[in-house]
Amino acid sequence: MLIGICGGSGSGKTTLLRRLSQHYQHLSPSIFIMDNYYKPIQHQFVDQNNQINFDLPSALNEEQLCEDLNQLMKGNSIEVKEYHFNAPPDKHVLLTIEPSPIIFIEGLFSLHYKGVKNLLDYKIFVDVDLETQLDRRLYRDQETRGYTRDSIIYQWENHVLPCYEKYLLPYREQVDFIYRNDTNSEVDFIQLVEKINLLLK
Repeated sequence: MLIGICGGSGSGKTTLLRRLSQHYQHLSPSIFIMDNYYKPIQHQFVDQNNQINFDLPSALNEEQLCEDLNQLMKGNSIEVKEYHFNAPPDKHVLLTIEPSPIIFIEGLFSLHYKGVKNLLDYKIFVDVDLETQLDRRLYRDQETRGYTRDSIIYQWENHVLPCYEKYLLPYREQVDFIYRNDTNSEVDFIQLVEKINLLLK
């Protein structure tokens, strides 16, 4: 069973993924992170102000991503380099992902890539207001990536928000579950687990 987790930058996709993987740890779920398929910087699109745009579908190696996911679903283990922002490729750790009856796939374009979307048994959209998403991104990118506030705001206005509106938001109403990652998160998590349990049965 393949479960896709989609949502905007800073919406809480990774946090939800961790909670679900812990909840179903008795099944040893496969964890498939789409960020691990980012192309090298030299192959990324550069905007009119010479700034790299990491928020386009072309930023990831879609072909390799889909091929690996298909192999995992066929019951084969796969190897992928774990992506770390600002780390050189030779410093990325090689991960082995083993097949499992339940596979969680998390990423911005899990619903946009047809080769992924068509495989999903259950689709989740992590939803939170844009102000909260921006606040989380400001904190994360200043604390862990060394970005300035101005550069984060630039990326948000010119890359992140246009990406969200074009490649993510249109799929919001096509999912099986909208997970409200705000004051409703605990209630929604319980409901989400109940629905997944029914499917697993």
